[in-house]
Amino acid sequence: MSILLEHRTTTDLGDRLRDATIEFLSDIAAACRRFPSTAHGAKTARIEQLIQSHAWIDAALALIDLELPQWRVRRLAYDDGEWHCALSRQRELPDWLDQAVEGRHADLALAILGAFVEAQHISTTSRRTSVPPVPQNVSPLYEPVCADNFA
Repeated sequence: MSILLEHRTTTDLGDRLRDATIEFLSDIAAACRRFPSTAHGAKTARIEQLIQSHAWIDAALALIDLELPQWRVRRLAYDDGEWHCALSRQRELPDWLDQAVEGRHADLALAILGAFVEAQHISTTSRRTSVPPVPQNVSPLYEPVCADNFA
């Protein structure tokens, strides 16, 4: 294989990774609740600017700051060809007490986004109560009755 063909293949892979990252980041941003809001206009504009300038890591961290303000980066580590990103609500706790979520990938931005998706999933499932809601459709014939025995 010639050096030119090898260089072109590496460039193509880089372009494909860049395209996949921008699509993935755009899809995640579109699924967020706070991202398209006008209340956070400056932060939203900054994230869009970071995405357009291909600043993936900064865009991922800004998206975490906007969408999940209670979560913080606990650990970023590179081990055996993979980036590990751990997000936590309480960074001051020891590792063995903390319930951190982790994302892993060969690309740092995608590792951060993977941890973001996990944290968002945990945040949305934790908002649900353990008791199911009572249906609010009441029959027009329904009339409440006091059944207490006051004798």
